Amino acid sequence: MDKREILSHVDHTLLAVTSTREDIMRICDEGIKYGTASVCIPASYVKAAAEYARGRVKICTVIGFPNGYDTTEAKVFMAKDAIEKGADEVDMVINLGMVKDGLYGAVGDEIGRVKNACGEKVLKVIIECCRLTDEEKINMCRVVSESGADYIKTSTGFGGGGATEHDVALMAKMCAPHLKIKAAGGIRSFEDAEKFLALGADRLGTSALVGLMEKENN
Repeated sequence: MDKREILSHVDHTLLAVTSTREDIMRICDEGIKYGTASVCIPASYVKAAAEYARGRVKICTVIGFPNGYDTTEAKVFMAKDAIEKGADEVDMVINLGMVKDGLYGAVGDEIGRVKNACGEKVLKVIIECCRLTDEEKINMCRVVSESGADYIKTSTGFGGGGATEHDVALMAKMCAPHLKIKAAGGIRSFEDAEKFLALGADRLGTSALVGLMEKENN
């Protein structure tokens, strides 16, 4: 798989709390230049990025991020607000406390309500694998498969652990065929990226790969 093809699966990501408008516009320029699947940015910059990109790259943002313990009503509002401001895709974090309590029905209901808020736009559900047992991951594969979401995602990148081969392979085995997989966190090389795609990921959340291309081209 060549590097351009790999980049077409990348959500080119900048979620640092100190990100400036100039940083976000640069990320958009890079996403357009290298044909990334999207740029993933803080919600506060969605409107400006959407107006700047004018459809040349998809705009993705995060809600309930990175901890996931906002109320369902807050997540629904954040999703609607992001879509109204021009987001094409939304990555939401589940309520991990509900998972630990075994409240899988409530987790599924929340995901379904956020998906309703997103309408036809893409919803990716971050389950933060580094904080779950394998049994909990398997249960979440079922819940997300049944929820109406478009993707299940490994990690926020802020939880102390990122994507692993084990977790992506587990998702590929346990998720329904219609549910796509996003691997995120710790993807630092094209070799890492190709490995996760081969295991079954369709999207990759990373800030590193475009930077590597920039270095090659300068």
